[in-house]
Amino acid sequence: MYKVFIKTFYQGSADLLPAWRETMEKYYQHALSVGRRVIRLIAQALNLDATFFEKPGLMDAPMAYIRLLHYSGEVSNPEVGIFGAGAHSDYGMITLLSTDGVPGLQICKRKDEIPQVWEEVQPVKGAYIVNLGDMLERWSNGVFRSTLHRVILEGKERYSVAFFLDPNFDCLVECLPKCCSKENPAKYAPITSGYHLLERYSQSYKGIISMST
Repeated sequence: MYKVFIKTFYQGSADLLPAWRETMEKYYQHALSVGRRVIRLIAQALNLDATFFEKPGLMDAPMAYIRLLHYSGEVSNPEVGIFGAGAHSDYGMITLLSTDGVPGLQICKRKDEIPQVWEEVQPVKGAYIVNLGDMLERWSNGVFRSTLHRVILEGKERYSVAFFLDPNFDCLVECLPKCCSKENPAKYAPITSGYHLLERYSQSYKGIISMST
């Protein structure tokens, strides 16, 4: 059924948007290239070789996908729990986000503090917004913190494109030796990238996704 759905989707879109598939595939390759460069910068920031995460079994065959997002022209009301997107951090390694310039994205730099302080993220034309994910926080033992973010709507439609770049499905994500010590032991247990994502998705979509699937 999954294969039939994909085939039907592309056949239909070829009539309505003849260049749709080609455009999205080109964008995917461009975002993947940019994402790999960002990962190299992260490796260097952790005092690792720039190509550390490109080693076989880590991110040489990454899980990477695009999500096209549309937010309605409603008005959010955080006080009563109405958001364009509620507060969350992304589950994987990094997310590259491009927007249409309409504001609404907010981040909380100190996510463990109460009350939480939210800051507007001003889009820069021609630039990506980079969100760090939970998996990078696990790998770096908290040196890099995942980005807690939300979307607040102000009565104007908003579009964005999110590109998620995560390690290989079977990659073992465990505290990097340079990120822990006797005084600062590993905060997270080792876990494979795929199992981590399945676990988080099963929590988010409880009753819809089973860990056995």
